[in-house]
Order: sequence, then C-alpha cells, then structure tokens
Amino acid sequence: PAFFILMGIPGMEKSYTWISIPVCMMYSAALLGNSVLLVTIVKERSLHKPMYIFLCMLAVCDLLLSSATVPKTLSVLWSLSTQISFSGCLAQMFSIYFIFVAESAILLGMAFDRYIAICNPLRYMVILTRSVVGKVGVAALIRSFCIMFPAIFLLKRLPYCGHNVMPHTYCEHIGVARLACADISVNIWYGVAAGFLSAGLDVISIAISYVLIFRCLWGLPSPRASPKALHTCGSHLCVITMFYTPAFFSFLAHRFGQHIPWHVLISLANLYVVVPPMLNPIIYGVRTRQIREHVAHLL
Repeated sequence: PAFFILMGIPGMEKSYTWISIPVCMMYSAALLGNSVLLVTIVKERSLHKPMYIFLCMLAVCDLLLSSATVPKTLSVLWSLSTQISFSGCLAQMFSIYFIFVAESAILLGMAFDRYIAICNPLRYMVILTRSVVGKVGVAALIRSFCIMFPAIFLLKRLPYCGHNVMPHTYCEHIGVARLACADISVNIWYGVAAGFLSAGLDVISIAISYVLIFRCLWGLPSPRASPKALHTCGSHLCVITMFYTPAFFSFLAHRFGQHIPWHVLISLANLYVVVPPMLNPIIYGVRTRQIREHVAHLL
C-alpha cells in the first residue's frame, strides 16, 4: 500500500483529548530532563567518567525513542494526521526497535560498569577506559542494525491486498505484518528470535552481573560498605525494571496474547516509549549526588 491509516486506540476514541494531555506532558518532561542531563554531563569535566558516559548514551537513546513515536501518536490523538506512508512506517518501525536494542545493550554496559566498580575497584579506570566505553557504544549500534535490518525485508515481501488500516498510534513489526493476506509465521518467530538474541540475552547477562555483585558484597569485611555499594546500583536496577517489564509484556502479548483487549496492548505500547524516558533522568538526578549538585549549579 502507498500509505497506512493509524486508528489510534480502538474503543477509546472519545477520550483521545484526555489521553493526549498526559502523553504530551510526559514527552515534554522527557525532552527537558534528558536534555538537562546531557548538558550537565557534557559541561562538567568531573563527570567525564565511564558511568556518566553510559548515562549520556542512555539519555540520547531515550530522546530518540520518544521522539520517534510520540509526535506521530499526538498527531493521531489530535486528528491532525492519521496517515503514514509505507516507507515512513517501515522507517519508524526500524528506528523504534533499533533504538530499543541499542538501549538494552547500554543497560548491559552499565551493569558491567557497576560490576567492575564494586568487585574490582582498583582496576576500574584501567579496564573501563574511554576507548573501551566508545567501543561498547559502537558495538551496540552494529548489533542493533544487524538484528533489525532483516525485519524490513520480511515486511516488504508480504502481499497486503489493499489492507492499510492499522489499530495503533505508531508502526510496529507485528502490527504491520497482521495487515498482510499471507502467513506471517516467519515474522512472528523472527521477532521472538530477535527479542531473545538482544534484550533476552542482555537481561540474562545483567542478572549474572548482579549475582556476582551481591556475591562480592557478601564477602566485604566492612558492614558499612554494602549499603553504600548497593546505593550505587539502586538507580540502575530501577531503570532496568521500568525498561524491560512493560517492553517484554507488550512484546509477548502482541505475539501470543490473543485474548488481551487491543486498547490495553496499545496503551501499554505507548507507555513503554514515554514513561522510562521521562523517569530515567529523574531517578539518576535524585539518587546521584554528583549529578544533583551539578544540575542545581547549572540551573
């Protein structure tokens, strides 16, 4: 088809104006919070350390993820434009998953950073140099591209037979594939494999890193060291929980949750692209003293 028509959230058409208000406010807060965080870390030389460089990468991903989806979502909710070209739809879909997989890799990098800082602190600056952090960022981008690029061709090969009305506020892989008048089993299983090879393996690796961290903390001679070390991991654990929980539920429900109402699935899909980007800078700003002090100084 030349274009798709995005219906928004089926069954909630009368509430679009009320739904758009919190979405717009959360998006504005995400833009402001992540921009302030980026400017603070870039300007302050004392924050040019691996932990904060990873945080910069996370803020960039949050800005891109929300900006790839929310403007079109608001356009649909405000009835400004419900059309999106076929090529534009594929570009939006690729951007969303590309950024998501890259952000997952950055969260894994942050877990590795905490592991080195707590379990091998004397070699922290030797192991995690700026060069190593940069290579982690480049590897995250290359992996994201290699995993998500085939999805474009899997959608282009399908016959659509004139079906172009999509019950969603933005384009996502299975939502587009379901409009095809052909078997989409390959798309479903490719999505499952891609999810496992990216976010799935990242979650397993993050879990292993925290098992090693807790094991290391258990053996510390000073009882005061454990709470201090755990405090440095608290922000990261909060961000991980917010990022993966709604994303995995939405991912699995879209493929296997045939009995879950559409408005629940679509509402959740909109939340996981705007809520974590809004809360991440707040969590790190509140829990990290150095960032809190420098943001106050900047303001």
